Amino acid sequence: MQAIQTLLQRAEYLISVHNPSQLPADRGVEVAIAGRSNAGKSSLINRLCRQKSLARTSRTPGRTRQLVFFQLDEDHHLVDLPGYGFARVGGELKRHWKGLIQGYLEKRQALAGLVIVMDVRHPLKPGDVDLANWAGAQGLPLHLVLTKADKLGHGKQKEALMTVRRSVDASVGVQLFSATTGQGLEELEAVMSNWLAWVDHHGESSSGETSGQ
Repeated sequence: MQAIQTLLQRAEYLISVHNPSQLPADRGVEVAIAGRSNAGKSSLINRLCRQKSLARTSRTPGRTRQLVFFQLDEDHHLVDLPGYGFARVGGELKRHWKGLIQGYLEKRQALAGLVIVMDVRHPLKPGDVDLANWAGAQGLPLHLVLTKADKLGHGKQKEALMTVRRSVDASVGVQLFSATTGQGLEELEAVMSNWLAWVDHHGESSSGETSGQ
């Protein structure tokens, strides 16, 4: 676990992408993190990377309006997707965002998995379900993180966790998380360690050798 912790702690801001032409080279391995506005996505990224202000947190929902790339090293990145649900912008910009996000998720060869962040008190909102269903249809590895777990007692946490687990395919990971207490951090690190492994989608290891041989 130390290796993934060291890698994540190296995270630094790389670029904010508003148009597909601005995307970094499609190589290496990336994990994308999505969620409704104000679901705790930025706080999760900061806790995961053990940095206080790597991802900006805001009292104004919908602040993130681009694909924000964080570089872990030359071959590994985290990608913060624009929050959905509360962004107070016009229809044209919303359609632009949807096109940008969908195009990224559909075509990005480096993308190893998608984390969907949901407030444990309000999981499986329509946007969450739509994105999860779409990712499943694409065959994209998916992990659901129920944030702000410290806001509920143990019984309510377990109830919310089981409700979500019963609503998704068995192949989809589901966990509780609290950026405040660190609950669920090791479980999320294990997912990141698996997805950010040095193997690309063509079965080539970082050294260029074919995996499994």
